Amino acid sequence: MLTELHISGLGVIQDAVIEPHPGLTVVTGETGAGKTMVVTALGLLTGGRGDAGRVRTGADRAVVEARIAGPLAAGPLRVLDAVGGTADEDGSVILVRSVGADGRSRAHIGGRSAPLSTLSEITDPLIVVHGQSEAISLLRGPAQRAVLDRFAGSDRDLTAYRAARSQWQAAVADLADRTSNARERAQREQMLRLGLDEIDKIDPKPAEDVELIAEVRRLENADALRAGAQAALDALTGEAMPDGANAVSLIQGARKVLESAGDERLETLAAQLHAVSAVLVDSASDLTGFLGELDADPERMESLLSRQSVLRGLTRRYGADVDAVLEWRGQAQAELQSLDSSDEALTQLRDRVGSLAEVVAGAATALTRRRRTAAKKLGEEATQELVHLAMGRATLLVNVTHRPAEAEAADAVRIGKSWVVAGADGVDHVEFAMVAHHGAPELPIAKGASGGELSRVMLALEVVLAASDPVATMVFDEVDAGVGGRAATEIGRRLAMLARDHQVIVVTHLAQVAAFADRHYLVDAGPGDAVGSSAVREVSGTQRELELARMLGGTDGVTARAHAADLLTAAVAKRKRSKTSTSRT
Repeated sequence: MLTELHISGLGVIQDAVIEPHPGLTVVTGETGAGKTMVVTALGLLTGGRGDAGRVRTGADRAVVEARIAGPLAAGPLRVLDAVGGTADEDGSVILVRSVGADGRSRAHIGGRSAPLSTLSEITDPLIVVHGQSEAISLLRGPAQRAVLDRFAGSDRDLTAYRAARSQWQAAVADLADRTSNARERAQREQMLRLGLDEIDKIDPKPAEDVELIAEVRRLENADALRAGAQAALDALTGEAMPDGANAVSLIQGARKVLESAGDERLETLAAQLHAVSAVLVDSASDLTGFLGELDADPERMESLLSRQSVLRGLTRRYGADVDAVLEWRGQAQAELQSLDSSDEALTQLRDRVGSLAEVVAGAATALTRRRRTAAKKLGEEATQELVHLAMGRATLLVNVTHRPAEAEAADAVRIGKSWVVAGADGVDHVEFAMVAHHGAPELPIAKGASGGELSRVMLALEVVLAASDPVATMVFDEVDAGVGGRAATEIGRRLAMLARDHQVIVVTHLAQVAAFADRHYLVDAGPGDAVGSSAVREVSGTQRELELARMLGGTDGVTARAHAADLLTAAVAKRKRSKTSTSRT
């Protein structure tokens, strides 16, 4: 989780350090003081867009530095290793994101420079930021499907479906190409077959051209080679040498002398000379064979030159050398199989498309079944959470329906008696809908929920998803917008519940929410609310009561402070009761 956040040169914050609590941390402050800059900083850390307008006036750059406690999970650890970053001795990792006044962004992971996309890869499993824009994203179908899949644990079914769909789509594309481009494919097939026939008729062997060159050069120099080889053979075994001496006889004579000396050391040397003698005899035999080959076939040169000419014809058309020609032949043979547009080949391919479509339909059905089972449960549990978030009369529904398709469509599969669209994420259309109160019409949340209600729906879903959500740190920007009183207290209690399993950071303007915090930070503007003088500091004890009193009524009088103290006491009591009821459950 996040153990330290250092912000400098960002918006109105010159320099600030926040050490979030493992549980619930709140950030408060006057409107315009810059408390949202904390959320902005975390957004930059998770790979958000860097805006030069966020850089503090007069600063060269804005820098956000975070320390993530270790050890990291397998996914982020692989990313760290990939960029060459290192963790500290305690296993923690430092992440840095900077945005220059010129708009240029940089990222560092574990002390090494890294692309922004890589920064997102390492933070996505660790931190999620929920602001107004994230709540608005819940209006889109893909985001709603992703929430449902998180709750359903659909990863395995979705992976199986995508693998089957990928094979099916490849077969469909192959069939379409073979049938729609028949003339071009036939021409290409004819050209490949002519080339293969020519190569097969000549039947070149690997590296044959290189061997031919060597042999031609040898025959061209036959006289000089013959003279040199004969001279060497005579030196080894020839009788024409003075006094009949030759290398083999001299070595053998020296060996016999050493063997007869009766000395162990000389006998060892004699054995070595015996081995040398054997090598000389073998060399003489090889020279004899070489001379025989030179004289074996006087017409060999003409045959070699003719073969070279034939091979050059191949290399002019199909490759730089014989090995490249053979490589072309292999590729052409493989391509011919894919170009086969015969009736038999098309029938086989149609059968394959049909069988793969059935596999896709089966995988899609399993995925739909899991989603629909989870959708009912998710809607019921989220509705129960809305009771505590000032939306007690509302009902959240998660609808999973199929997307109809025409039978002729390239991405259509048949499930039962219906044709449906088989998209990358399945055949389902997932839509979150809301019934505002009993008797009200069912409307998509895009039409039936206000901005504040969307934030609370998001919070309700996060509470429900908490047990299955792998993200360690959750950040909420004014999730309490548009509520107050008892509803605000319930939102604070819900955030505190969420903080039992996750690290939660909340920017809030409500004292009822702030009272539940394990750690409270105040973003405080300087004298006269001067731009650029905001500071971030932790408040506790009396200072925290003063801040809650300000949030309640804008004063620090005795009554307001007493109200703030009561609020803190009540929050502690509510948290204890929640823990007790949860443990009994």
